[in-house]
Amino acid sequence: MKWISLALRLAIRCFAEPSLAVDLLRVAWRFRSRNWFRKPPFLPLPDRRYTAWRMYTAYGDHHAVPSADDVARYARWASRTP
Repeated sequence: MKWISLALRLAIRCFAEPSLAVDLLRVAWRFRSRNWFRKPPFLPLPDRRYTAWRMYTAYGDHHAVPSADDVARYARWASRTP
């Protein structure tokens, strides 16, 4: 449920900052699972193991959910780097 809440908070922020939406879409595309189009639900979602590893390396907890500020800050940073 926390991930859905994060997605909703980010969507609301995108209405206030439309350029953030572009940055978030770029990051989401980078994080997509390989061969996402071959497995249901046929959406470009990240692999759960990869997401858990990223949360562990960033927050020290496999089940951590980042704040909307952290995700927005990362998306802005990632859009500036090739």
